[in-house]
This record gives sequence, C-alpha cells and structure tokens, in this order.
Amino acid sequence: MPIKILKSNEQSIKKAAEIIKKGGLVIFPTETVYGLGADAFNEKAVAKIFEVKKRPKFDPIIVHIADINSLKLLATNIPPVALKLIEKFWPGPLTIVIPKRKGVPDIVTAGLPTVAVRMPSHPVALKLIKNSQTPIAAPSANIFGKLSPTEPSHIIKEFKNSVDLIIDNGKTPIGVESTVISFLDKPVILRPGGVTIEEIEKVIGKVEIKNTYENPISPGQFKTHYAPNKKLKIINSLSDLKNIKKENAGFLAFKKRKNIKGFKKIEFLSKNGNLNEAACNLFSALHKLQNSDVDIIYVEAVPQKGLGLAIMDRLKKAETK
Repeated sequence: MPIKILKSNEQSIKKAAEIIKKGGLVIFPTETVYGLGADAFNEKAVAKIFEVKKRPKFDPIIVHIADINSLKLLATNIPPVALKLIEKFWPGPLTIVIPKRKGVPDIVTAGLPTVAVRMPSHPVALKLIKNSQTPIAAPSANIFGKLSPTEPSHIIKEFKNSVDLIIDNGKTPIGVESTVISFLDKPVILRPGGVTIEEIEKVIGKVEIKNTYENPISPGQFKTHYAPNKKLKIINSLSDLKNIKKENAGFLAFKKRKNIKGFKKIEFLSKNGNLNEAACNLFSALHKLQNSDVDIIYVEAVPQKGLGLAIMDRLKKAETK
C-alpha cells in the first residue's frame, strides 16, 4: 500500500497528530525541509525513524517544539547567550544544543548529555506539534546521507509503505536545514543553515564554526552527506568548464547565463544570483539532475557568505571524493 498523502488542512493535521500520539511516523513540512517525525518521548517510535531512514544510532535527532515552555521538558538550563538567540530567531531555522534532562530518551540524543532543539516557524509544523501535545523528534525525511526533501515528490519513492502519513504543503520556503549552534562551552556553529552566521554574530558577537566531526554531536556533521545518487563535482570557476566532457553531464549553475552550453541537462539555482533563491532551489534542482539520465553532475560554487555558506556546506559534503 502506498504512503497516504493528505493536503495540509486542519483535518489532516489532527489526523497526523493522532498518529504521532499512537507511536506512528508522520512526514510534515517545515520552513527548511520536510521532516520525518515521531513523539520524542516514545523510544519505540523514535527507533522507527532510525530504521526507515537507515540512520546510524550515533547520529542525534533534532527535537521540535511549538512553545518556549516546552524547553523545560527537554533541557536542564539555558545559557543567557542562547536565550538571546531564541528571542531573536525563534520560531525559525535555528537549532540550539544544550544540556538535556534525564527524561529525554538516549535514542534521541545518541546517548549524549545534550539535546538539539528548535521551534520551527512553519504553521503546519507548529500546529502538528501543538495537536500532538508532545515535542516531535524529526530529522529530514530522506534516506540517511541522501538529498534532503523540499517537496513531497522527493519523498514518496524512498519510504513507500514505511511511514503512516505525509502532509503535503508544497515546496518548503527556505530549502536548507536549520543552523545548529552548541552552547556547551562557548557558542560554536555545528552546521550552517537557514539563519546566517552574520545574523547570529550581530546578536552575540563572533562565533566559531566547526561543522564536521568523526563523532557527531548534532545532525549534518558527517564529512559525506546530502549526496545525490550521481557523481557530483564542484566547479570553482566557469573557465574550468572548457576541460569537461559535457555530453553525458548535468550542470547546476548559480545563476542564469546564456553562455553555458553543451551539457545534457542544466538547472539554475537563481535567476540573478540571489542566495536566498539559490538555497530554496538547491535540493529540488539536485533531485531533478539525479533523476535525469546524466552520468555526473557539475555544480558551480556560490559565494560563501549569507546562505551561501550553508549551500556550500551541503555541496562539499555531497561532492564525490
């Protein structure tokens, strides 16, 4: 039986919430990407997430909440510097990593003494969490290490009948995952994402960036991640295209240009080099290229500022080594 897909409305959200309460799995939209959600306090339900995603048990999952009071269920204390960012960016694409309460299941946090928490800004996600009456553990709704989903069509083939329901709200508006910042010692960016480093530093000052670990303490820290099922290579300069065999290749360009020719398939991230538009289109463009009959995907590097830092983080981790 195929996955049940319902358009987002009050009725479908209530149905999804009942599934969460009963220990089921629901795929739902956030402002970043689609998430695969379960009751964060139901260990068996969270174990299903790892099973269907083929996710390693040592990779912690972000817990989503709908109101600030729910933090008390998850965390022992919130540093004042973290509260500054919460006040500025929640609800929104920012995840904080802080010391956890004993009641948070170890399977959610990969046995770590910390928990990753965010409050999404997407109205469907917020309503689902509120109706479920529990924080929802939710990684991206894809097979582990593969391209993240920004619309339901990216999901259906991967999970077939292993998920109870998909709430369809069309394309997600931001298109890259949340920024993750740890507060164990000093503030450290563990994953660039939907809130830019520049925005964070305006609030709390200079922050360190450390986004790859052998033993991850937050999602998205593996050296290889976000990868399409075709070879992917980053092109730092368009002049390098002269030495490439294009007949069976796809190309993902940062912005539209008339002089890019010869490739079997071409996708553009943005009309005129807008990084917000590029981030929104990143995964959908990569899905189109991986589903085409090209043998290899070449990708034009984007400026590493603003959301460009998050885009390049995903592309570098997806690049074929």
